[in-house]
Amino acid sequence: MTTETGTTTRIPGASTAERVQPGRDLLWRIVSSGIFAKILVGVVIVTVWQMGMDSLGSNFDYVARPTGIFEAIPVTIAPEWYFTTFLNTPEAYTPIVQAAHERFMAGIVSTMGAIFVGLFIALVAGTIVGVLMGRIKAVDRLLNFYVIAFYAMPMVAIVPVVVNWFGSSGGGTRMAIILFAGFFSITLNMADGARATPPEYLDVAKAYRAKPWNVWFGIAIPAAMPYLLAGIRLAAGRALVGAVIAEMLTGTPNSLGNFILLEAGNLRYNEAFVAVLVLSFFGVGIEVVLNWSTRMFLPWYRREGRGQ
Repeated sequence: MTTETGTTTRIPGASTAERVQPGRDLLWRIVSSGIFAKILVGVVIVTVWQMGMDSLGSNFDYVARPTGIFEAIPVTIAPEWYFTTFLNTPEAYTPIVQAAHERFMAGIVSTMGAIFVGLFIALVAGTIVGVLMGRIKAVDRLLNFYVIAFYAMPMVAIVPVVVNWFGSSGGGTRMAIILFAGFFSITLNMADGARATPPEYLDVAKAYRAKPWNVWFGIAIPAAMPYLLAGIRLAAGRALVGAVIAEMLTGTPNSLGNFILLEAGNLRYNEAFVAVLVLSFFGVGIEVVLNWSTRMFLPWYRREGRGQ
């Protein structure tokens, strides 16, 4: 553009080569987004899985595959609606299908309820013990070795011992395994977080003669929150694995682990995999909640992690 003084002023973005096309910009945003990448990877995995199963021939028709799992989802979750309303084939809604559906729904309530209760108890107890280990050297010297040893112990190896203590019937063994899986993860991370409390915070508290409980609950625990969230992530995954292992080895009735075992024993692997998907979605849900909590209550942690 030429002004009255004869000088030429270049308007940023006025060049055709530099002008951004809205359609292309939107497409680039979609392609470069994290959601698109996750969906693309999932599609690739499912496609390779399906093609691999199809290449094995009819001798492996009973093996779980994506198309069979997709068909088994409504059969397992809502079989009455699926057969009577959607497909209009009420004769397919057999007592066997109804019994499997009832076991599945009861298993979700039983297993998820036990995991939530166990994780809550592990969170409270692990936070207390972890803060004590991180702030009191005597407690750390007494417990650190044993906490690390129990954390490294395989859960499969400890199940027979726990069965001897709590019995194979009921949910006592399952709850003990969930606590065993979650407590030590939270304790170790919370202890590390309490030790990593910035010393300048403690110096200010000492200068103002803060009480010990004010130092713990006002400084140590808030400063250790990123470590605590990392511990909860580890504890949730270990609790899921521990709960299913305990349910399978003890035959806990009305549980997802027992449902997977029974369906696989009847060569209904697609239905069994539906329960596996429920457990996976539970773990993903825990991760989503923790990420949301971090953004809402610990924005400074994410900014420091990105170098801002």
